[in-house]
Amino acid sequence: MQGPWRSLRPSRFKIQPRRPQSAQSDPLAEIQLSDSKIYLKSRSRQRFPRPSPALKNPIEMPNLFEPLTLRGVTLKNRIGISPMCQYSSQDGFANDWHLVHRGSRAVGGAGVVIAEASAVLPEGRITPGDLGIYNDAHIEMLSRIFRFIEQQGSVPGIQLAHAGRKSSTAEPWKGGRPIDPAHGGWTPIFAPSPLPFDSGYQTPKELSTSEIATIVQAFAAASRRALQAGAKVIEIHGAHGYLINSFLSPLTNRRTDEYGGSFENHTRLLKEVVTSIRRVWPETLPLFVRLSATDWAEGGWTIDHSIELARVLKPLGVDLIDCSSAGLVPGAAVPVGAGYQVPFANRIRREAGIPTAAVGMITDAAQADQIIRNGDADLVLVARASLRDPYLPLHAASALHQDQKWPDQYLRAKS
Repeated sequence: MQGPWRSLRPSRFKIQPRRPQSAQSDPLAEIQLSDSKIYLKSRSRQRFPRPSPALKNPIEMPNLFEPLTLRGVTLKNRIGISPMCQYSSQDGFANDWHLVHRGSRAVGGAGVVIAEASAVLPEGRITPGDLGIYNDAHIEMLSRIFRFIEQQGSVPGIQLAHAGRKSSTAEPWKGGRPIDPAHGGWTPIFAPSPLPFDSGYQTPKELSTSEIATIVQAFAAASRRALQAGAKVIEIHGAHGYLINSFLSPLTNRRTDEYGGSFENHTRLLKEVVTSIRRVWPETLPLFVRLSATDWAEGGWTIDHSIELARVLKPLGVDLIDCSSAGLVPGAAVPVGAGYQVPFANRIRREAGIPTAAVGMITDAAQADQIIRNGDADLVLVARASLRDPYLPLHAASALHQDQKWPDQYLRAKS
């Protein structure tokens, strides 16, 4: 591999967290990641979390319940609801399920509630039940949802996506396997190169340059609809093996034209999407990008590539990198454990000089608060924990002895 690919690839893709900027599972544990294992080392229960070298006094650190301002938008706290597919739409339309699902998390006190991966084109859906934003008719219900979120003091956001070679599958509770048109699926599906995701999946059609241009414009059109619906944050989905991620990684992008080969070319689609969105998305509103910081697969995309990409995206108008990982190839050896992706948020934040969000296996208030206090990330996005507890931010505030405003209708239950 030529150019930056070679110079950026670390040996055996090991993550070596820098002390004292190490990943934290809770105030009492330090996570060390290797290729395939997680080791937890106990720490003194009396020790105050050490400040990063850049901050002399730990009291100067923001905490989980301090506001976060990005451009002209201020989040009341640093807890966000991560985009989580509900697979409950018909023809891309949001409905009462989405209103209650997202609305309850806004009532629960989240600083930002990001709507699930919303397809910019119908063929870019993961399943027939995916949310869409490829039709002007989708705006009306999204507007109702975003308006309710904002009325609760939360910021409404939406994730824009194209599923690429992972399109046309069944909903998870229906098996999640590929489906053909006779069973509600579709063909063709699209990717940078004609490589199926796994056995039994369609072989995707390799996108032409004109088809790529159509997708770029679809992201811009979806952004206009999101703005009209009242969204205040857009997140571009560039992770988990979906279309943009598959252009980034050399494991799935074998092209030899301007969209493949070098680091610059592999990142071209995402750069074009960012630029097209920024042309229509107001300067006062923030733009996030979710990345798979590593493929967790040898020869693939790494954290060093993600840091370099973040440096490129910042001057194009990206305000925050949402740091996830994996999803590109089946069978990747992912060392899942408490806060296992936090080191990625830390390194991108410090080495690329851009705000980050930490996500993945963040399950309790002390753990989330320490991520912010340590300077590992600027925002904590919770997913499954918020499915178990829609009012997690209010309960976290109580656990951390922070005063967080409750809805007037619920004040009788506040203790």
